[in-house]
Amino acid sequence: MRKALCIISGGMDSAVAASIAKSEGYEIVALHFDYGQRTMDKERECFEKIASSLGVVDKFIIDASFIANIGGNALTDTNIKIPKNSLGSEPLPATYVAFRNGVFLSIAASIAQVKQCEAIYIGLVEVDGSGYPDCRIEFLEAMNRAVNLGTGCELAFRAPLIGLSKDQIVSTAYELGVDLANTWSCYENGDIACGECDSCLLRLKGFKGNGKTDPIEYKIKF
Repeated sequence: MRKALCIISGGMDSAVAASIAKSEGYEIVALHFDYGQRTMDKERECFEKIASSLGVVDKFIIDASFIANIGGNALTDTNIKIPKNSLGSEPLPATYVAFRNGVFLSIAASIAQVKQCEAIYIGLVEVDGSGYPDCRIEFLEAMNRAVNLGTGCELAFRAPLIGLSKDQIVSTAYELGVDLANTWSCYENGDIACGECDSCLLRLKGFKGNGKTDPIEYKIKF
């Protein structure tokens, strides 16, 4: 069987991207990163549920706490406030973690080469995202070229959601039977989602666009 390495954060986008890989006939090697983010424990819990539902053949949880040591972002530094109800108001929100996807893809490439995976799937979203520079298709293509040069492999980097709206992502999740109750998007809380950070707002947009109710609990009633 062909194998694909899937970077799974525990969020909705990466769960859908991994499910697409599964639907395309790949056996899944699941990869998750703990990097000192505020909702780290909840995200890891969701990762385990997603990995179980996909019947993965192998899984890795990587300690990337050096990202928190570097700091400079609201996801790992509690002294920096999570922006609320400000989606699209800044070109680079405080929640941007410097070159996070570059770091993740580099580590993923090492594992993919050892585990003989032919593709790496990641849940990047550019159209309905927060404007992070490492969520652009140009970035992904450049990283793919660099990794293949550095490994001597022909790995295919795939971001099947990158051009989709959140409405389309939620619709795809339902088509594939992804249990979105087992995913988490909130940047701030790991128990009850805040409903006001960029990630919550984008997630809610997707459910609203499909006339569906998000199965997770929010502090604010919608």
